[in-house]
Amino acid sequence: MSLLWSFKSYSIIIIAINILLLRSIFKYHMILKLIYATFFISIFGCFAQKDSLQNPYFKSYNDKITASIYYLDTSNSFQIASDNTDPKTYVNLIPNRREQIGFTLNYKIIDITIGFAPKFLSQNKGDSHSKNFNFNTRFYLKKWMQSFTFINQKGFYISDDNITAQLPNMRTTKIGGSTAYVFNDKFSFKTLVSQNEWQTKSSGSFIPTFSFYYTNLDLNTPDSSPGDIYVITLAPSYFYNFVISDRVLIGAGLALGAGINIIDGDTSALYQADFNLKLAYNKDRFFGFASLNTIGFAQDDKVDPRLNDNISTLKLSVGYRFDPPKKVKEVYDKVNEKIGL
Repeated sequence: MSLLWSFKSYSIIIIAINILLLRSIFKYHMILKLIYATFFISIFGCFAQKDSLQNPYFKSYNDKITASIYYLDTSNSFQIASDNTDPKTYVNLIPNRREQIGFTLNYKIIDITIGFAPKFLSQNKGDSHSKNFNFNTRFYLKKWMQSFTFINQKGFYISDDNITAQLPNMRTTKIGGSTAYVFNDKFSFKTLVSQNEWQTKSSGSFIPTFSFYYTNLDLNTPDSSPGDIYVITLAPSYFYNFVISDRVLIGAGLALGAGINIIDGDTSALYQADFNLKLAYNKDRFFGFASLNTIGFAQDDKVDPRLNDNISTLKLSVGYRFDPPKKVKEVYDKVNEKIGL
């Protein structure tokens, strides 16, 4: 089997992944199986890549073991907005557990992350029953990028100008992903999202992105019922890595798009705004970075009341790269050889 798949073959794989994700929307009990399937698809996609991409505009560290510790503030929050009241109403639904600390270790196709959300962190509110589980994976083939997201949250609080109240039994589950195409061969998208590559010369790229997400929202109160939310958008975007020096760069990206939003059978127009920012320091061994990512979905103003959806992530991380132990490399090479890739 060739390492370089044809464009047609990759398109078939992307369609298959999207079909799997869409099926998960209608088969909620299959979510965990979908996560496992996507994980193995991601591994397979990683096998299909070259271990080292020779490009004077960026440098690959795929042959190193990368270890890092991180602090993460992430949440999927919601806003109920109404313009037909006096004054206008804006109620925010914010998850109790947002902050995490953890450890990441990766080598080629192996990527292990262990994290937890201790209550002593300032943004983690509520009781011990509050939960925040996030699963994210991303893989690449040539100019294509496929991402998958699963978020399960329990325990929220209501916040507006007048009140703050706990909703300890409220639960939301989000599943979805995006398919993107990077036009410029000189731009390293991996520099923005991982530490296995580093942009050495400034470059940017136009990146159109197709996204879809399904969210199940349940207040778990006697007078409410669960709601199903479907989001489908197309967002042109532009990303740029500005290399300040050999060691420092700033990466940024902006996407503005539109699509449709379906809530319990009611369809409306939807607008999307994404923003990405990363400040990074890199040496062949040591690295550190701070990144901010937001994905916002807002319903059309003609809809009242509106349910707006936002995913935000702030991450601080420091890490170290080192050569793999001889035994680890031997085992990896043997497995790689036996499967014929």
